[in-house]
Amino acid sequence: MRIVILVVLLSIVAKISNAQEFIPLWAKGKMPNSKGIKVKDSVNNERIYQVGTPGIYAFFSSKQENKRAAVLIIPGGGYSRLAYNISGHQLAKWYNTMGINAFVLIHRLPHSPDLKEREKAPLQDAQRAMRIIRSHAAEWDIDLNKVGVMGSSAGGHLAAALGTINDDFSSVGDGLDQQSYRPDFMVLVSPVIDMGANSHKGSRENLLGATPSADLIKKYSLQEQVSNYTPPTFIVHAFDDKTVSPRNSLMFYESLLANGIPSSLHIFNQGGHAIALRNNPGSTNLWTGICEAWLQEVKILEANVK
Repeated sequence: MRIVILVVLLSIVAKISNAQEFIPLWAKGKMPNSKGIKVKDSVNNERIYQVGTPGIYAFFSSKQENKRAAVLIIPGGGYSRLAYNISGHQLAKWYNTMGINAFVLIHRLPHSPDLKEREKAPLQDAQRAMRIIRSHAAEWDIDLNKVGVMGSSAGGHLAAALGTINDDFSSVGDGLDQQSYRPDFMVLVSPVIDMGANSHKGSRENLLGATPSADLIKKYSLQEQVSNYTPPTFIVHAFDDKTVSPRNSLMFYESLLANGIPSSLHIFNQGGHAIALRNNPGSTNLWTGICEAWLQEVKILEANVK
């Protein structure tokens, strides 16, 4: 009996210290785009290589500091894995310091043997995650008009897809279908945008397959999909990024500008494809402060008045 009580207490302490919980996206038997094949989660070295149960890890701001905003964070990994810690959990804790509730997305990867259409699964999961966050807005004290998305690298591509591709891939006939999946703001770090000449080859092949059609390439070249549906966007990239060309961010910004979307672009001299939360070289380390100031400019972090 004592052992059981001790285990329970330890689990409670662990949950409190982590300040997070895992929320599955789909009810059993309701996951779209599935062949019904049971897939096991595969995790190694803080990377997820296979996702059996897509969901979100919730990191809530304290009630005293809550600014009633939320962000869905999408980790990078070239659509072949998810670097859930460095481009997920660590960023979530940073958002919490600003009073923003954060949710790290663990989405299905396109190489999953369970998928019918590989390219749709990540966006289906991202849309569903946004709907879940908004469905709990009253419970979690979140303003329905202050729910954004952030993504790094290939996660930046999925985040940008959420804010440009307005095709409902996630409706399953339940109560969440009435919730909006459109983000109110986007923060993109070293994002993959183009699926054409400036694409990251690995991300493109992992998402679209080895020989995608011209229509599919255009659909997921997100500079081609910007419209008045797209929310204000903050973009940061490095001039010396040899993995994902900064031309991706330039192309996206040009489309944002052409469509009149209030946005902010920062190409730093250094950082390669490893712009992180802290310990970046030179002026690149300023990006988090600039991002916080931008969130204030677009009224996501305006003073909470109740």
